[in-house]
Amino acid sequence: MKSIWTVPARLMLAAGVAFSGAAHAVNDLPGGPMVRQLNLPVGATRISQEQHSLHNALLLLCLAIFIGVFAVMFYSIWKHRKSVGHKAANFHESVVVEVIWTIVPFIIVILMALPATKILVAQKDTTNADLTIKVTGYQWKWGYDYIKGEGEGLSFISTLDSSHRALSDAGAKGNVPDDYLLKVDNPLVVPEKQKIRIITTANDVIHAFAVPQFGIKQDAIPGFVRDTWFRAERTGDFYGQCQELCGKEHAYMPIHVKVLSAADYTAWVDTKKKEAAAKLDDPNKVWTLPDILARGERVYAANCAACHQANGKGAGPIKPLDGSAVVLDADHTKQIHVLLNGQNNGAMPSWKQLSDTDLAAVATYTKNSWSNKTGQLVQPAEVLAQRGK
Repeated sequence: MKSIWTVPARLMLAAGVAFSGAAHAVNDLPGGPMVRQLNLPVGATRISQEQHSLHNALLLLCLAIFIGVFAVMFYSIWKHRKSVGHKAANFHESVVVEVIWTIVPFIIVILMALPATKILVAQKDTTNADLTIKVTGYQWKWGYDYIKGEGEGLSFISTLDSSHRALSDAGAKGNVPDDYLLKVDNPLVVPEKQKIRIITTANDVIHAFAVPQFGIKQDAIPGFVRDTWFRAERTGDFYGQCQELCGKEHAYMPIHVKVLSAADYTAWVDTKKKEAAAKLDDPNKVWTLPDILARGERVYAANCAACHQANGKGAGPIKPLDGSAVVLDADHTKQIHVLLNGQNNGAMPSWKQLSDTDLAAVATYTKNSWSNKTGQLVQPAEVLAQRGK
């Protein structure tokens, strides 16, 4: 016997789920998800707008078919029910019926396939791009390399903003920012109304580069190169996330695309190139301990703290750096090889994408933080000497 409280309990549970967001008061995010969004976004590209229209049209078509089929079925059941004297007929196939229910579905499929194929072909046409950007998925961040077009030569890593990660680790109690877990340190910047070709690959496991407002989703697969494209029709900030389960930090791998006007984009490129030139490190420079420690702290917070924790204690299968024999070892090459090549079948990823100076800085930082007061200093030249070995 079912309890009389079953239905009220279910209603209360549903209400709790529906209003659970009240504890985290957020608003619609322009260029990102909306509160309790159910449908596809209309989007900021022509492709995404066509996807939205196609989705709605096919949904209505399927609804019409559903209503039509079940209306005929229920009418037949009701009209020819036994209680009003009808008797079951004994007959075999009907050629007319067989022809009808073969031709009609075929016509419906063709009507659905024509507009869908048109959009699909347009999605795959990456020719004549104004700007080509290589997007590399890492556990758990994105690397952006501008390889053709205005901005060619720029390269940077985009990581979840450390303040949002700290907020998540603390339980995200109370109000949270509208862009919670979507804010990054270095967004991907592109010009509006230009065709942007995105080439995807990955450094470790399969990731997926997806921005719903642009109507794009492309897997990033190690050892393979895939591509997609978009043309943003308006300026603004647009957000996405990795959409392929890629490990324990999968939820902390956001995508932020900033679309600028042509003039603003040109100014941004000039600024970034000047910054890159200013930051160009000489691997033969000899650093002092205080200077390289300050840099190492920043590198650690942006790249290592997510797994090894800010206190260096690690978590679960992640080994602690505080008290680690490899970190404490006076033979610097052991730790350098781990940073360059990774270990444990990728559980500790390779960090070759970081500069020699950044790797030397983070190694020095770990050797002199927490209880690791070794006083050791790793110079960039030591890292450079081990690359490729």
